[in-house]
Amino acid sequence: MNEKYGSPRRRFQLPEMEGRMARWYARQRGSASQIAECRSEAVRLTAGLPAGAAVLEVAPGPGYQAVEIASAGAVRVTGLDISRTMVEIAAETARRAGVDVEFRQGDVSAMPFAALSFDLIVCQAAFKNFRQPRAALNEMHRVLRAGGTAVIQDMNREATGADIAREVRGMRLGRVNSFMTKLTLSTMLRRRAYSAARLERLVAHTAFGSCETHTSGMTLEVRLTKPAAA
Repeated sequence: MNEKYGSPRRRFQLPEMEGRMARWYARQRGSASQIAECRSEAVRLTAGLPAGAAVLEVAPGPGYQAVEIASAGAVRVTGLDISRTMVEIAAETARRAGVDVEFRQGDVSAMPFAALSFDLIVCQAAFKNFRQPRAALNEMHRVLRAGGTAVIQDMNREATGADIAREVRGMRLGRVNSFMTKLTLSTMLRRRAYSAARLERLVAHTAFGSCETHTSGMTLEVRLTKPAAA
């Protein structure tokens, strides 16, 4: 039976990234400018977390953001990805960086973690691909500790062509890869992306109940907080 917001038949809207496709994607996301952006985001995302806090990145892909989060402060970082190839790539990324991050293979709609395991959950550029987004949000709520926050960053469905062009320029890719990336973002990915209003409606039907949304250019950021225990 289909869920209102997605079908359980497939876990992702796109084919799961494995093998050559996963390695190509990792190369595209590993430019110096994008790593610098990950480093800046890591500092922002972990601001205020106590030493020893547990952080989960959902769908970390090549692991660049997870590695920067682990490097930014005294936190314990775990990554969960559906792709076995991405788990292998991410583990190698962490090894080369000399940081301790545990990457595991698994499904965000049925996470292999106990309840109340994490203080912060991060999900970047992946949520629009989930076939069971409501189940994914409920799982995030389950594994968050009281007072914890989940931060989802993804493409804004209402991004303009100028927003997309600006984002791709910042990636500093080669001419061909820039063209292909812009085309993919403008067509296939933008069609599946959420607007702030649509994501707010989805969250209203989950254990979180409500969220804070913010848009900036091509990016939609959603913050979901699990209330602190009374």
